[in-house]
Amino acid sequence: MSISTLKDWLLASTNTVVLTGAGMSTESGVPDFRSESGWWRNIDPRTVACVDALEHNYPLFREFYQMRIKALANCKPHAGHDILANWELRGLVALVATQNVDRFHQLAGSEQVEELHGNIQTVRCRECGKPGQLGGFLADACCTYCSGPLRPNVVLFGETLPERAWTNSLRAIQQADLVIVIGTSLEVYPVNQLPAMTRGKLVYINLDVAQHAHDFDLVIQGKVGDVLAEVDGLL
Repeated sequence: MSISTLKDWLLASTNTVVLTGAGMSTESGVPDFRSESGWWRNIDPRTVACVDALEHNYPLFREFYQMRIKALANCKPHAGHDILANWELRGLVALVATQNVDRFHQLAGSEQVEELHGNIQTVRCRECGKPGQLGGFLADACCTYCSGPLRPNVVLFGETLPERAWTNSLRAIQQADLVIVIGTSLEVYPVNQLPAMTRGKLVYINLDVAQHAHDFDLVIQGKVGDVLAEVDGLL
């Protein structure tokens, strides 16, 4: 019943926004570094993926992000990413707002994407802010303009979200008929506030749904790719 209900809501909606989190990427083999099983070198990554580490322990910061970038080279978008891209093409999805930094939505073909936590596939200089080369970051190079340290264009713990991505996502969700929240634990502020900003119907798809079940009009428990494939099969 829940799958067919989502299908009906999706077809009836004139403005659908999708909000995705780590669960969307883990099915591509991307490690969820916030989970206990995702801990790196017995260190809580939240103490590495932060402004303090960037400023005071740059070698460890750089090694952590080099590891994450190299790990992505063995991963690719899964069928769920492809389905969302196809829904955009068919006019069923207006925007994907994502917490993920891997750019898999874009690789799958989604064009209307807002990266709320930045992306890990591009880098800039910490000092002068000018763009750098990803290969240079992986090779321990410095900024070619000022010799400052390079860093990925991700949002670190302790930094604010990109203003444009946040504003566009918030506006879209406020105006949406339907918001589908996929694969996020909704633990990270302020993105976890976004679902409550809609006046439209609110759907939650995740493996673990117990904590947030009462906050949504429809809750579907399961693997992201499987659920999206089932819905797509009914469209």
